[in-house]
Amino acid sequence: MSASTTSEFQTSSGSAFPLGATALDENTVNFAVASQYGTTVTLCLFTDLKKPWQETHRIPLTASTRDVNHIAVTGIPAGSTYGYRVDGTWDPEAGYYFNANKLLIDPYAKCFDGPSRYVPSMRGTTRDGKLSTSDSGMHAPRVVVPAVDHYDWEGDAPLGTPMAETVISEMHVKGASYLNPAIPEEIRGSYAALAHPASIRYFQEVGITAVQLLPVHQHLDDSFLLEKGLVNYWGYNTIGFFAPEARYAATDDPITEFRDMVKALHLAGIEVIIDVVYNHTGEAGSNGPTCLFRGFNNLDSYHTESRSPGKYRDYTGCGNSVNVSHPRTLRTVMDSLRYWVTEMHVDGFRFDLAVEMGRSPDSFKRRAAFFQAVEQDPVLCQTKLIAEPWDLGPGGYQIGNFPNNWGELNGKFRDTIRRFWRGENVLGEFASRITGSESIFAHNHRGPGSSINMITSHDGFTLNDLVSYNHKHNLANGENNQDGDSHNLSCNHGAEGLTDNPDIIELRLRQVRNFLATMICSQGVPFLLFGDERLHTQHGNNNTYCQDNELSWISWDDSEEAIEMREFVQRLTTLRRENSSLNRDSFFTGKVCPSKGIPDVCWMHPDGTTINRTDWNNSEAGALAMLIHQTESQKPLLFFFNARAEAVEFHFSKEPVCEWQLLIDTQNPKISGHQANDGASVTLINHSMQIWEEA
Repeated sequence: MSASTTSEFQTSSGSAFPLGATALDENTVNFAVASQYGTTVTLCLFTDLKKPWQETHRIPLTASTRDVNHIAVTGIPAGSTYGYRVDGTWDPEAGYYFNANKLLIDPYAKCFDGPSRYVPSMRGTTRDGKLSTSDSGMHAPRVVVPAVDHYDWEGDAPLGTPMAETVISEMHVKGASYLNPAIPEEIRGSYAALAHPASIRYFQEVGITAVQLLPVHQHLDDSFLLEKGLVNYWGYNTIGFFAPEARYAATDDPITEFRDMVKALHLAGIEVIIDVVYNHTGEAGSNGPTCLFRGFNNLDSYHTESRSPGKYRDYTGCGNSVNVSHPRTLRTVMDSLRYWVTEMHVDGFRFDLAVEMGRSPDSFKRRAAFFQAVEQDPVLCQTKLIAEPWDLGPGGYQIGNFPNNWGELNGKFRDTIRRFWRGENVLGEFASRITGSESIFAHNHRGPGSSINMITSHDGFTLNDLVSYNHKHNLANGENNQDGDSHNLSCNHGAEGLTDNPDIIELRLRQVRNFLATMICSQGVPFLLFGDERLHTQHGNNNTYCQDNELSWISWDDSEEAIEMREFVQRLTTLRRENSSLNRDSFFTGKVCPSKGIPDVCWMHPDGTTINRTDWNNSEAGALAMLIHQTESQKPLLFFFNARAEAVEFHFSKEPVCEWQLLIDTQNPKISGHQANDGASVTLINHSMQIWEEA
């Protein structure tokens, strides 16, 4: 059956605002979409619920306000889906890719009818660069025609947890819950699963204050992955800036399910941060699918070469780079961000390859149009904003150069802490990193809360694998182990991968505890990869972006070691929460507290003598002590770090004169409360640390 070219519905000109599809009442929907250079824009409806792939009606959008085409349609059956076709100039060398044979996704789509997968008919060009006449309508992603929104938030409001008091856990919606036996099987791997009491109880026990979800925008499974029987598991291939990913919904209503999740987490005191990918889209390079921006406003949407507009500037490694410096594209991104805050109630965003968001055609600017727009927006400026401070373009590493109210994933913290616990001589940099990376952030009046302190993230080894493998093992990805980072700063401690050697196993567990204790008790914001507290392993694969299987899914089999590690993390997050010296909102000054006679931070050699400025480069690697003190009412904390391969004797500081109580010991994770007289010493075995508090 061919689509009807004569509308069977009542239509009117409608409105150019708001963009997207908006239900005006129970029967009428307004459609508005921008296409500055398109000659005709046609709404395509799919109303046959028995044959949902069958296009049934085409309605030209003849009304136009500036560059926005619009129409209001009455009588569309509930459950129908839609897309667009846009005709216009076909001149790839000039950057025009209009092709009415391709069904296009509404850039403001709120809900898709299911997971989205690449099909060959979506390609806008043939392999020799000519216009493709293959019609993609039966296979391209489709958007659900919206109904009137009646959702009741029941008074839900932002939690506003201060950044310094935040503990982030990064997780994948599916992977976090898919194997959890405490969650009903029918909802595992979904938004509803994260809202389940078993999930929330676990988050609270671990001490998580914010979940950071890997991309939840609708994404497209890539052709090269599908050809290998794989999928884009992580979801960094966005095609829907406004739509919650349909594959993570246990129901056919992902919007309501996502909102229910946010509401439940907020009720438990847990914020929701989402990982957003505005730097590129799933349309890839010029030979990729034409399904979104390319078919509406290619030149406005993507960075292209000024002298060769048909060629994309690829700062992302994904084939295209979204041109957020263009007003139309900037508006789309800003509207998307506001939607997720005002309509979905998220608390913040982690921006993938955030340098791209601040690029003019040639360079990164911390006062770029996007950053200014966010700062001026009364809604967005109050959210948590976290940058991945790099991309693949020129000058792509910009850590410390984002606006003042932004946090940044601190890759230098990650690398320095890894190097320190491997025994490398990085004492000075180690001291800088665990006190908030002042050298990176203070120059533009930012505090420790700007440093998002990670040891691991989804992109790389898990913490268990970091101490178990010297090399990546990514053969399962089908790329001959060429994918993923080879510079991991890892150490297998004597055997590659699994081993039954008890000495190696114990050393690895101690190193995991060292990493966790260092990260959670450093100044800045702890960033925990979900599953690290359970000793999750990916068997050496450091790039599981395409592994939707047990390699990525978190195991909920509670071994004795996993239980002990989770309880250890719980003790660390409790210590951080209850001790204001560990979550300062300003850097240490070195000034002496009059009542205690000690500075707010003091560094010592293992023998108890003070480390002077000239000592940092001359001291033996791997062992030092740190004494911190913040307020008159807060007791001092004393840290002993031994990253050496042999035991080291540490002497307690001469000031303050007191007894000390052991809080954390990575050799004996369950032991605390031991007393040691002032002036006494304690011996730390190789690769271990302790935290003491004035008794």
